[in-house]
Amino acid sequence: MTALAAKSSILYQELHRREGKQQFQQPWSSGSSSCLLLQKNSAFFWVDTASRSKSARRDVRVEALWPDLSRPTSVELEPINDSDHLDQILLRAQELSQPILIDWMASWCRKCIYLKPKLEKLAAEFDTKLKFYYVDVNKVSKDLVKRGNISKMPTIQIWKDGEMKSEVIGGHKAWLVIEEVREMIKKFV
Repeated sequence: MTALAAKSSILYQELHRREGKQQFQQPWSSGSSSCLLLQKNSAFFWVDTASRSKSARRDVRVEALWPDLSRPTSVELEPINDSDHLDQILLRAQELSQPILIDWMASWCRKCIYLKPKLEKLAAEFDTKLKFYYVDVNKVSKDLVKRGNISKMPTIQIWKDGEMKSEVIGGHKAWLVIEEVREMIKKFV
């Protein structure tokens, strides 16, 4: 096995701790059938892992976690400006038989501002299954706010088939709100 580690000192310390000091007394063996490549201070070190006896041999597994670059990490929420715009969005969602999520927020609301980037990350998670929108209640008419039946902010709602199906009122910690929103989404997607 050959592995290149970004944080090689940590990997080496872990292998040293797990396998015992006697394993790494002579790391520069030339006849190794498998080895571990470590980098420390711009130098590469080969550590022989084949010199262990068969009975004491353990498999060492090294994995690299790479982000999926084909999917976005966050998707910007689209604004809803008035009742006509909401009607168009709902009509398009009905044609696609796809629910939408609306974040009712205000620019002066700290919890709303803190929650918005977390919702954008959640939007990336459900990118193809659900569209995410937001309404700034200070920039739209009172009729639109009444239509959403909004009394507290932030309020996150799922709309399907032209009507509101479920909501989460986010007056508590953002990570709890996101988990509640995730569970709400899973019911309708």
